[in-house]
Amino acid sequence: MPEKDPFNYSVITYLWVIALAMWGGVVSFMRKVRDGVIHRFSIVEFIGELVTAGFIGIITFWLCEWSDIHPLLSAAFVGISGHMGSRAIFQFEGFLKKRFPVVSEKE
Repeated sequence: MPEKDPFNYSVITYLWVIALAMWGGVVSFMRKVRDGVIHRFSIVEFIGELVTAGFIGIITFWLCEWSDIHPLLSAAFVGISGHMGSRAIFQFEGFLKKRFPVVSEKE
């Protein structure tokens, strides 16, 4: 494959990644409704869950590609991170803060 670049992947690849991540987001939303975290169905929360899942799914896909992770394992990570949604974003943020500490100006 030529140099890895987000623009080198086909639209079909991105559609699969987004669909898989959003499927994880749907499962997460259904679990939240079942567990009473969301008291009744809300289309706004549902769409928010899907958008977040799709976003983190793409980020996970790029990280897997950068790491040369096998495509099947990459697909599993995309689905799991889509299910995790914003929790996956917060965990990644924590990783980055540990890896690249920023000195606070007020310290």
